[in-house]
Amino acid sequence: MRNRSFEFLAEAGEMQLNKRELLAGAGAAAALALMPRISRAASETWDLIVIGGGSAGLPCAIFAAQQGARVLVVERAHRLGGTLDRSSGQIAAAGTRLQAELEIQDSPEAHFDDIMRISKGKVDTDLVRVFVNDAARTLDWLGEHGFTPLDGHPVKSGGHEPYLTRRYQWAGQAGVAILKILLPQFLDLARQGSIEFLIRTDAQELIQDDTGAVKGVMVRDATGRKMDLLGRKVALTSGGCAGNPEMFRDLHGVPLYASLAYPYNLGGGLEMGVAAGGTLRGAELFQTFFGMVLSDFNVPSTPAGVPISTAPERRMPWEVYVNTAGQRFVREDHPSVDAREHSLLAQEGHRYWIVFDQAIRDAAPSVVMGWDSERVDWAFDKYHFFSRADSLAELAYWADIDGEGLAASIGRYNSAQASGQDPDFGREHMPLPLGKPPYYAIRMQGTQLLSFAGLNVNTNLEVLNGNGDPIPNLYAAGEVLGAGALTGFGITNGMLLTPALVFGRMIGERVFA
Repeated sequence: MRNRSFEFLAEAGEMQLNKRELLAGAGAAAALALMPRISRAASETWDLIVIGGGSAGLPCAIFAAQQGARVLVVERAHRLGGTLDRSSGQIAAAGTRLQAELEIQDSPEAHFDDIMRISKGKVDTDLVRVFVNDAARTLDWLGEHGFTPLDGHPVKSGGHEPYLTRRYQWAGQAGVAILKILLPQFLDLARQGSIEFLIRTDAQELIQDDTGAVKGVMVRDATGRKMDLLGRKVALTSGGCAGNPEMFRDLHGVPLYASLAYPYNLGGGLEMGVAAGGTLRGAELFQTFFGMVLSDFNVPSTPAGVPISTAPERRMPWEVYVNTAGQRFVREDHPSVDAREHSLLAQEGHRYWIVFDQAIRDAAPSVVMGWDSERVDWAFDKYHFFSRADSLAELAYWADIDGEGLAASIGRYNSAQASGQDPDFGREHMPLPLGKPPYYAIRMQGTQLLSFAGLNVNTNLEVLNGNGDPIPNLYAAGEVLGAGALTGFGITNGMLLTPALVFGRMIGERVFA
């Protein structure tokens, strides 16, 4: 099983080395001198080969090297750091030193209970227990090395369902703040000779002996040269598949509507793990974010860059939300983002329309955050998914909504608004009816930048085969484990980046302890 997306790029000649990019991406002028030729990397047997130099791979390599291991990191991209350059950098742990300093009462058990509540109990409970019991150690380590969260942190929430205790934190520079801690330590160990790394090198197939034990990995560099790299242990930390539309659809049964993910998250680690005998889980836990405006009808499309506000905590909704059938499907002012997202999950195409009239547009704060009326008019002229018309029937035609359904829904909503009671969804904020033309509709598309399917592992982070037995010498951490195993059926704050850091560290420490 091969990931043809990367092979196409290499064959098209788009993977050539660029010295300026390399130096900038590595973060130090001496980085180029640290890069071993692939032939040199193939001349020895490494204690640990780490496939992917991002949120899980960097700590994995650092802590393994600090244990005395000789480590080789293989990175598909032209730089190290993976998604940390675009990550929000939000992390969470219970029992941290910062919590103690602020006299915040918390415990791993309380963290576990919160995760189970938010995830609806759909996580890998054994793996989550390992995580919550070890997470504070890694956050304290980040703090010791200069990580400084925003004032007032930790907090209870920040985008999804809140914790019951203040344990959630991030820094002003988001994920880059964490990269600035990991990368210098990684490069110092590289200068000392404990770590070597190859960039623009695609790990394509795990090497196994007759018993199925993993002995290394076959890779291909930017010139197309293939080489076998031998290692006593291999860690898959190469991310998920949310940058690979074909694989994403095959695994989740849902189109990848938008290009949001790290472009090198092409699913190579999933392919290699399965080809070596591993199994996948968690695809059924797919969830969608509550939507954004896309640029066009392509799948995947790019975001249009229009900051629509649908979060009641920032702006209460004046508008009505309808699905393809023109029907309301959610309490628009529901305080729970999880409830709103799960309502959208049941809608055709995971899309909906924000519908309003001129009276609402005149009276309400702009539905496009920070945009004045002139700029909103420009959006209705420019974007495919902004529609306006002099009647609801005409609006339905242009927006591609069922006209009879829309008319019935708006009529019913107006009656509810007049009575002050919403019998369908219990909406409370209904300041105005819809009845003054022109009418407006903005199509919102539910999107995702994560993959939920991932490799099945045990609590030692060993990849498991179909019988539930560990594949000898093969480990995994990060998004290659799948969001489903760690965040369940409800996006849980901090349960993507933090486990990547914690489990990457654990592999590095434990495989050579």
